[in-house]
Amino acid sequence: MQKQKGFSLIELLIVVAIILIIAAIAIPNLLRARISANEASAVGSVRTINTAQITYNSSYSTVGFASSLASLAGTSCAPPTSGGACLIDTQLAGGTKSGYSFGISGATGTPVATYSIIAAPIAPNQTGTRYFCSFADAVVRFSPTTAIATCDYSVSPLNQ
Repeated sequence: MQKQKGFSLIELLIVVAIILIIAAIAIPNLLRARISANEASAVGSVRTINTAQITYNSSYSTVGFASSLASLAGTSCAPPTSGGACLIDTQLAGGTKSGYSFGISGATGTPVATYSIIAAPIAPNQTGTRYFCSFADAVVRFSPTTAIATCDYSVSPLNQ
């Protein structure tokens, strides 16, 4: 009898089964980690927009707060203007970043005295599970299940 080299079919099936079990455990954890990272990025982006709004209001007091994300961004920053203040990056100004869509609403008055920022997951339960918002008080608020139409004091503040 010759000595056989290699693995038997049973040994290969056991190894494949072990790999599948490990993958079944790891993939849901990876997806939850991605959702958490997207939500953390969304909160950071809302804070960035709030900071940019405060700076914009200080710099262009006759205009007030910016009424769009495009006004906070800009590509030609020599010099910055109220139409393109170069305070946020162009990706965030485009309205989407890290699985979330962003928008400014409720900008009213002359000069603009109020605004609200809304951040919603692009694909709920895949890119994020919570909706975020903030307004001129710069407190980030969230709703765990419902899209936020307007941001006000009735929306739960995020623990800071």
